[in-house]
Amino acid sequence: MDSLIVRGGHRLDGTLRASGSKNAALPIMAATLLAQGACHLERIPVLRDIATMLTLLSSLGATVSRAADGAVRIECDQACEVTAPYDLVKTMRASILVLGPLLARHGKAAVSFPGGCAIGSRPVDLHIQALEAMGAAISVEGGYILAEAPHGLVGTDFTFDITTVGGTENAVMAASLANGTTVLRNVAREPEIIDLVQFLRSMGADIAGEGTEMLTIRGVPCLTGGTYSVMPDRIEVGTYLVAAAATGGRVRMTDIDPSVLGVITDKLRSAGASVREGEQWVECEMDGKRPQAVDVTTEPFPGFPTDMQAQFTALNAIAQGEARVTETVFENRLMQAHEMRRMGAHIVIEGNTAIISGQPSLQGAPVMASDLRASASLVIAGLVASGETRIDRIYHIDRGYENIEGNLQSLGADIQRVSG
Repeated sequence: MDSLIVRGGHRLDGTLRASGSKNAALPIMAATLLAQGACHLERIPVLRDIATMLTLLSSLGATVSRAADGAVRIECDQACEVTAPYDLVKTMRASILVLGPLLARHGKAAVSFPGGCAIGSRPVDLHIQALEAMGAAISVEGGYILAEAPHGLVGTDFTFDITTVGGTENAVMAASLANGTTVLRNVAREPEIIDLVQFLRSMGADIAGEGTEMLTIRGVPCLTGGTYSVMPDRIEVGTYLVAAAATGGRVRMTDIDPSVLGVITDKLRSAGASVREGEQWVECEMDGKRPQAVDVTTEPFPGFPTDMQAQFTALNAIAQGEARVTETVFENRLMQAHEMRRMGAHIVIEGNTAIISGQPSLQGAPVMASDLRASASLVIAGLVASGETRIDRIYHIDRGYENIEGNLQSLGADIQRVSG
């Protein structure tokens, strides 16, 4: 099993191009199940979760291929299988996103309950409730969600009890082929939702309201294939910017609209970083200074993203002052704090809040990643620690960061991947 060896003390400096967004690519790939004709998707990152989704689509009968430039071609005209098996679904939460498209296209679906990071309960009841509101009959048997709508889905007016990204994605995909108009209220507003809607619209869907709390979808008889470029990964970009701030360095990220970062750059400025923005780039520079402690509380977009909480925990571990990092989205997403304490971080957990007293430095130590974003936070901690940090179970990081060690090496970090 691979590990990352990080020798800290090097200030990051340089420029990276943003990768395509994993969190946008996965629902867009699932949405190709709705299309008649081939879909050519550009800027698809090379990640374990992407490979899993391609394998899942292949198991459903789709024809998939990846070009040398990273683009992916998916053609689902012969995709007649409607069962998403446990062996594939267990490794990735986003597998649940084939439920809505399969049901809308074929009138039935059998999808195993999904897996993914162990960051807390992420129930699929809201997905099921939205599809039931469209007329689906759904039961749970043997660990599978069994859904049927033999006469097609029908338009409805549905309000999510709580904001859910995956539930919004499943519902809007299913509604695209439903009979009549569907109004979805209290929907997620993340940029990745907007990207999915724009992709569906490029295939012929009739959808309005993306970026607001209400989506209106007028069902159409069919969708067609086409070419689409996935948005850049705002969480990857945010991670490298935080790494720059933590190490006192400078990193510029290109091919990214800074507006999608939202409060991430606001918090970096609060930490004392100089953040500059251009039309398609953003740069974070600390000029050798130690960051200031900054409080964060995770919230649905446009609030502070839960996927950036662990990275700011690492930043605060070496910042001046005391910070409170509060996680409101997932109940088990402060697990990285326990590993950082092995490196000398002063972190006290009270309920869903980490109280962090910044230290001048951390010490390298063997640590273990518990989930995708915790992995990234431990890399950041290793970059600022004295001595050597060994991070095990990095298969988590390969689910969401493309060539992280190569990118950090290009910025001056001393990091390498080792096997065994």
